[in-house]
Amino acid sequence: MRVVLAEDLFLLRDGLTRTLREHGFEVVAAVDNGPALLHTLLAEEPDVAVVDIRLPPTFTDEGLQAALEARRSRPALPVLVLSQYVDQLYAHELLAGGQGAIGYLLKDRITHTTQFIDAVRTVATGGTVMDPQVIARLLARSDARGTTAHLTPRELDVLALMAEGRSNTAIAQTLFISESAVAKHTAALFTKLRIEPSADDNRRVLAVLAYLKR
Repeated sequence: MRVVLAEDLFLLRDGLTRTLREHGFEVVAAVDNGPALLHTLLAEEPDVAVVDIRLPPTFTDEGLQAALEARRSRPALPVLVLSQYVDQLYAHELLAGGQGAIGYLLKDRITHTTQFIDAVRTVATGGTVMDPQVIARLLARSDARGTTAHLTPRELDVLALMAEGRSNTAIAQTLFISESAVAKHTAALFTKLRIEPSADDNRRVLAVLAYLKR
């Protein structure tokens, strides 16, 4: 898979580049600012972009905006954003298109290489990966509007894990319940949220995320 990486800190950029290459990715470019990122994404058409949200010149949201602009030209472009902060606005901007193949991870919560590499691969293949803290903020926002108030605590647990991109097997293992129980909770929350169930895990997660971003 061909990767474009955007990170302004040299040591982190170099470390991420080495890690990706060691796990079989081709890093076609590693840039350190927003304009260079946008130009590279449009020119190289990578399989996935790994992007720091805050890049020069202003260190606000240049990385995110460059990725979003590239997705407007190429809607299917997979983008995994890295941040030091949980920001609902950033999360909603990222989710707004609804095409999927997106991720939002917090840098200081990536604790091992496998976690990062699995996230890159998931996003590159059309999946969705969201840090649990980001999901918690989105769920809290929905709760404030009363949109998830009618879900049971266990259904909320399942919803949050689904939004992280977990399979039914992984959800069952995390919650120490059976897969049949996960399927039951999933069917119930889809009914309550008026989201049609799907056998496609990626579409299922995207449906939940589309609901949460409204």
